[in-house]
Order: sequence, then structure tokens, then C-alpha cells
Amino acid sequence: MNNFVSTLHCDIGKLDIYASNIGVTAVQFNTETQGFPENEITKEACLQLTAYFAKEINKFDLPLDMKGTDFEKNVWDYLLTIPYGTTTNYGTIAKSVSTVKAVRAIGRANGKNPIPIIVPCHRVIGSDHSLVGFALGLDVKLRLLNLENPDGFGKQMVLDL
Repeated sequence: MNNFVSTLHCDIGKLDIYASNIGVTAVQFNTETQGFPENEITKEACLQLTAYFAKEINKFDLPLDMKGTDFEKNVWDYLLTIPYGTTTNYGTIAKSVSTVKAVRAIGRANGKNPIPIIVPCHRVIGSDHSLVGFALGLDVKLRLLNLENPDGFGKQMVLDL
């Protein structure tokens, strides 16, 4: 349950970071946050996101409280292994967490990731190296990819584990 929230105004807009007593539960754009108090987890998430956008850190160290199916959690755990400044594709994830036939299911699980940026679903691109779906918008996805790799999205290394 999202019992706590902090709001961060950053380069990509207003982000609301939700948490339970256990960990971060969601990162969303422009939600109604009145009446929700902050906690240490949401405050720390704001500090780390600020450092990320300032290029001072490239990995988050936050407790997470993700709710989803076992399959979704496996996909989200895989997303956490994608290194900063790299990308991968749905087919590669499918080979790692399931079967090649599960590419669409991987895409759906990636799209349901409740904690974008911190759980870096923006690092997943199409097999043809195109930008594909992102809950915060493709313009934000491109900005995040270019933040992580100043040489630009087109020059990013594609991770093929």
C-alpha cells in the first residue's frame, strides 16, 4: 500500500515517489499527493533520484516493495541487472527469465513496472534498436538513455547476456 509519498521536481517533470514501510512502491508523474506524509524511504529516494539526474550516481540503493505476479517480479529483478548506460531487448530478457516465446509477456511485465527509472525499464529497447513503449513517455525514455550515455542513444551498447 502507498502510505507515504515525496515529490521531486526534476528535469523530466514532477515525479511522485510512493513507499510503504518496507520500500518504494511506485514512481509516477503528476499524481494527487495531498494527505500523504513522507517517510525516510521516500526522502532517500528523492535524494538518490536527484543524484542520478545530476550524474552523481549510476545505481540506486533503495528498498523496494514491488507487487506483481511471480513472472512480473522475475522480469523486474532482471531489469535491475541491466547496467547503467546500456540497453537490452525483450528477446534477450525472454531468454534469461523464461523462453523466447514469452517476448510479449516480457513486454507486458516491463510495461507494468511500477517503479520506472529506479527499476530501469527505460533500458529495454526493440530488437531493431528502436525506442518502444515507456510508461513515462518515449520522450522521457530518450532523455534517460541520453543522460546515461552522453554519446547518444544511437551509440549505446546493447547488452546481450
